[in-house]
Amino acid sequence: MDKKGVWESYRFSVILIGAIILGSIIGVNFGEKAKVLKPLGDLFVNGMFMIVVPLVFVTISSSISSMNDMKRLKSILKNLLLVFVSTGAVAAVIILIVVNIFPPAQGVHLSLPSAEALKPFQTGDQIVKAITVTDFPELISRKNMLPLIIFSIVFGLCINMIGEKGRPLAKGLEALADVFLKMISLLMYYAPIGLGAYFAALVGEYGKELIGSYTRAMIVYYPLCIAYFFIMFPIYGYIAGGKLGMKSMKNLISPAITSIATQSSIATLPVNLEAAERIGVPKDIREIVLPIGATAHMDGTVFSSILKISFLFGIYNVPFEGVGVYISALILSILGGVVMSGVPGGGLIGEMLIVTMYGFPPGAFPIIATIGYLVDPPATMINATGDTVAAMLVTRLVEGKDWMLKKLK
Repeated sequence: MDKKGVWESYRFSVILIGAIILGSIIGVNFGEKAKVLKPLGDLFVNGMFMIVVPLVFVTISSSISSMNDMKRLKSILKNLLLVFVSTGAVAAVIILIVVNIFPPAQGVHLSLPSAEALKPFQTGDQIVKAITVTDFPELISRKNMLPLIIFSIVFGLCINMIGEKGRPLAKGLEALADVFLKMISLLMYYAPIGLGAYFAALVGEYGKELIGSYTRAMIVYYPLCIAYFFIMFPIYGYIAGGKLGMKSMKNLISPAITSIATQSSIATLPVNLEAAERIGVPKDIREIVLPIGATAHMDGTVFSSILKISFLFGIYNVPFEGVGVYISALILSILGGVVMSGVPGGGLIGEMLIVTMYGFPPGAFPIIATIGYLVDPPATMINATGDTVAAMLVTRLVEGKDWMLKKLK
């Protein structure tokens, strides 16, 4: 029975890992010829993106509209903010210590062509664009997840506020949420094929670029993310639910694999919702914390942004030191996380922000753009899986220290 239990718990994760290893082997052996498999991977990734926008809308609005206790909603949102800021601060302190001990640009000499002049970054305009859209159709897009989340929260609140008249709509949204989650479960049957093909094409096309001028930065960054995943997440799990919380970390394997493959917290959201449900995070908490976390909870982005900043300081022989520099790096990393989150390649905006705010020459942009591409997979893994851990911590604060034991009764 124990063996069967272990196999049942890890079966899907083992299949996914096996598919990815097989795909990577194909990519190494066939090189760019493996790109022929990319459409099979794109089918899975596009399927995730196709479902995730309506899923975010119905899960958030359903949870809030059907919530009878508004004090609980207030508690969830308050503790959500506390957890997001706290874990981000911990990540920032860790990466600041690491880059001071192991400067990522030490001994690196890069000769890059000059880039075109960058357009000055308008912080106020960017904030407006980050939280609003100019027309309703633009709201129904994964490129505008933060405005969609804000709209979903307000929509759910308004349904709740009109009382009995809104009950049928709240029930309808709950049913829709179940429908989209069922669609996700069906799509996951295709995941081993899709992710295996995706990795075959990825390794085949870009494998050689993973070794080169940026090796030292990668040597600093990749072990840091792995250590954070295997050390800090279990610690957070223990804080959230004791030994049961630590044991539940096994449920992070599928989200971790999906996030590395898709390089998107948004695309990983459906898998995260399933993982949080298996752990026992209450429905209202997981359906509020996880969608918001996919946009605004970015520990991995804090890591990568400060790595990029310290790398540029080293390249241009500027000392990366002082409280002012550290505080500005932290603020930029958090801003970059909110602006760029959820969309593969969206990091270019955050990278422009770093270059322009510090006054680096335009030639600095391609340097950190390259780093951004190389660090994106592990950064997204920390971002995405950290959302589930954050949901556990929020549950601990909202429901008390014995919440996991209560779920077992």
